[in-house]
Amino acid sequence: MADILHSDSALARVLFVLDSSVASHHPELEQEIVDYCAADIKLKLVCRPIIVPGGEQVKNDDQQVRNILEAIEREKICRHSFIIAVGGGAVIDMVGYAAAIAHRGVRLVRIPTTVLSQNDAAVGVKNSINAFGKKNFIGTFSPPYAIINDKQFLKTLDNRDWISGIAEAVKVSLIKDFAFYEYIKSNALALNQRKIDVMEYLIYR
Repeated sequence: MADILHSDSALARVLFVLDSSVASHHPELEQEIVDYCAADIKLKLVCRPIIVPGGEQVKNDDQQVRNILEAIEREKICRHSFIIAVGGGAVIDMVGYAAAIAHRGVRLVRIPTTVLSQNDAAVGVKNSINAFGKKNFIGTFSPPYAIINDKQFLKTLDNRDWISGIAEAVKVSLIKDFAFYEYIKSNALALNQRKIDVMEYLIYR
């Protein structure tokens, strides 16, 4: 991460937003973020990580976006700063939307923590929240500054979330990448048993 955040010579101000489900499954993570930034003289953690609800609920209430925008204002986050979203696809969508509309775009780093977000939400350019009873009614198209995939987060996923991520990979492969589909088909048992994950193919192909 340091190589990404050290892109400028100036001190980098960083604001972390953390999915509550991730914080629950990785109780040491919040303090590790604090310690990591404290040990790096070129990083300035502006406040402790902001914890937001995980899952689709985080996109149903624009108050979550307002909370992020208020933190951006309060902590003097600017276009040369970084917002780092750690969580599933819904959290990444919501934080990405807040980052895209603040100052006409604050640099966003996505750290997806589910199979689905690693092969879908995090790698796209879409950011959104729900409104008027419609999914993704309000949003932007804004590419992230960087995406960091860490397979350690996948170890705490329940089986339902693991399978939903694999299902998304199957859908994408059928639409766009027959070789990827063949890889999934030939490794179906290993994928089901969680001995490998689909990111291994995307990284090493």
